[in-house]
Amino acid sequence: MENKKNVTLNKKPKVKWRKWIQLFFFLLIAAIAINKSLVENGGGITWFSSASLHAICPFGGVETIYNLLTVGTYIQKVHVSALILLGLVTFLAIVLGPVFCGWICPLGTIQEWVSKIGKKIFKKKYNQFIPSKVDKPLRWLRVVFLVWVIFVTAKSGTLMFQNADPFYALFNFWTGEVAPMALAILGATLVGSLFISRPWCKYLCPYGAVLGFFNKLKFIKPSRNSSTCISCKKCDQVCPMNIEVSTAKSVRDLSCISCFECTSDNACPVPETVTITWRS
Repeated sequence: MENKKNVTLNKKPKVKWRKWIQLFFFLLIAAIAINKSLVENGGGITWFSSASLHAICPFGGVETIYNLLTVGTYIQKVHVSALILLGLVTFLAIVLGPVFCGWICPLGTIQEWVSKIGKKIFKKKYNQFIPSKVDKPLRWLRVVFLVWVIFVTAKSGTLMFQNADPFYALFNFWTGEVAPMALAILGATLVGSLFISRPWCKYLCPYGAVLGFFNKLKFIKPSRNSSTCISCKKCDQVCPMNIEVSTAKSVRDLSCISCFECTSDNACPVPETVTITWRS
């Protein structure tokens, strides 16, 4: 028997706040990348140049762990700040789930922006092109990709993932330093976003795979009150990760990005039906 008690919180995050937070972090990271490039060419803000994409990427902390434990040094280009950010994001994931994916990651944000075009083109067909029986096995590709990234990074002692990283490509495509593979993956991700919501996040993102496992542990989660649910499936329709919220007691799917789009404050038409609850 389950001994955990769900208590509905009085205050719930609003989607409009998520949009503003996403925009803020996208512009911030873009400014960091552009300034870094300008400083290297004799311009920009010098005191701000210590910030870089490698320094502010928490996945760098994951990539360097093996090297740090075995050799005692960081892999090339990874900073101690990446480990600090990894700790902060992990703490947030334990409490709220992968909010980094749903609220902060600029690659996820630009996929959502492109998806708005896809929704206007395909309307209700958008995000429904891949059958469920194909989609579910594909979700495990990001776990396989995560294992591969950690393996090749540990073996080489270098930041090998940069050569395939669409995040790095997004904020460095003008520098001439981005590998063709990373540019191709970025292009495929953006084109894919016209048909599928967050394709990189769903099928290939290695850091999303790491944070996804915290959905089984998180303390704050969306929950559905079956007694007031009218089975309209609007919560399913707005979920960017195609999670069937309308049939779940609480959302603990590994793909959940804690965007809270499905809640009664945002999508569900019935008050206090899909709510944010605390697992005590």
